[in-house]
Amino acid sequence: MIFRQVTHDDLGCASYLVGDDKAGVAAVIDPKFDIEEYLALARFFGVSIENILETHNHADHVSGHGRLAAATGATIHIHTEAGAEYDHEPFEDGWELELGGVRIRAVHTPGHRPEHTAFLLIDTERGDETPWAVLSGDSLFVGDVARPDLAIEKEDGARGIFRSLHEQLLVLPGEVEVWPGHLGGSMCGGPGMDLKTSSTIGFERTHTEALGIENEDEFVKQALAGLGPQPPNFENIVALNLGKLRSERTEAHPLAARQVEQYRAGGALLVDVRTELQFDDAHVPGSISNTMLRAGFGSKLAWLADSAQDVVFIGRDDADGHRAAELAAAVGVTRLAGYLHGGMTAWREEKRPVDATERITIDELHERWEADPDSLQVLDVREQTEWDAGHIPGAVHTPYHDISEIPKGLDADRPVAVVCGSGQRAAVGASLIQRHGASKAIHVVEGGVPKWKRNGWDIEEPAATAA
Repeated sequence: MIFRQVTHDDLGCASYLVGDDKAGVAAVIDPKFDIEEYLALARFFGVSIENILETHNHADHVSGHGRLAAATGATIHIHTEAGAEYDHEPFEDGWELELGGVRIRAVHTPGHRPEHTAFLLIDTERGDETPWAVLSGDSLFVGDVARPDLAIEKEDGARGIFRSLHEQLLVLPGEVEVWPGHLGGSMCGGPGMDLKTSSTIGFERTHTEALGIENEDEFVKQALAGLGPQPPNFENIVALNLGKLRSERTEAHPLAARQVEQYRAGGALLVDVRTELQFDDAHVPGSISNTMLRAGFGSKLAWLADSAQDVVFIGRDDADGHRAAELAAAVGVTRLAGYLHGGMTAWREEKRPVDATERITIDELHERWEADPDSLQVLDVREQTEWDAGHIPGAVHTPYHDISEIPKGLDADRPVAVVCGSGQRAAVGASLIQRHGASKAIHVVEGGVPKWKRNGWDIEEPAATAA
């Protein structure tokens, strides 16, 4: 039996190659947009990819099923309730696919989406009917469960997830391995999601807090209370994944510095994909910082890129531009004007203007704040749930992805220290307010509000405020 997990680390997505080397056949489950790794694995194992299975119609990333089908001639399978418009073979609960000695059985697990399906893996050479693993898709993750609000009324979705978990998955033997569709960092789950690649039904049943809630109403209450903001372009991604099969690549073209300047003047979104430190030291005026060298680049880009706006990437070199375009395509951002040819070095060599962003540590921010709270303004760019758990007294709150102007309550002519949980989202936030006219944006690094709180410094909480 062949079994390989293939991850898209930037988005926290997991896909799978399953097959039988003796029979020479394989299937790919939930393929990512970049298909080269599946083709390489199939060539390495000497198998033919003849089937593509989708656990559901994805809302956070563009599927590679069209590209993979074009490359291999494989048949695409998805649950009949998906309503897919492309050429495929629909299935229902209980459907089975045989790949030599490997059997894949569909288990309908609605909730995250109505068509959502998990797949049981059975190795017939070792046990005819007992599954050794479940590809749980976006129903059960390692350490958490899926969010219920991406395709259905959120309470109905939460009730669907509860029933699917308790009636379909948690009744499996404890030793059955759990291989999820997402890892920690994905927007399809909650904060409890682990970076571990797999688990077992027994371990998750015992140690995952949400699975310990046996009352459906209480489960729904907890599921809705912890919901984060919906991905901004999920409806567009759903439409792409349901519609005509896409086999083309998204190409980004090299742009001379002069062309980048013209695009900037025309309102394009200039995205600097270098490290935050490199951006802070010097960047093209009006560009925003979204480093490609850490997980979450695509998710942040999807928040920030307007579908009617051209996007230009600025990296260290041309390779950065090409890689950024690939990551952008995975989240449906395809209106790409190109990338700065030669990277930021080319811009500097032409002696074009640059801006810089001041950096201070969270400790230095506290020193300034304690010495004179009025010496600077603090902008907290974390999510609402993080803000509600405690924030720096007097701070203004706007999640980074909601910054489309200078946030209310801030004076653009006075220094603004931008803070988050660690310094990464603060880099994006600082670049955004600078883009929108802040005269002195300050990027707070080496920690954020959690460190502020751990150090015992003053924290404002809603309960304390209400009192």
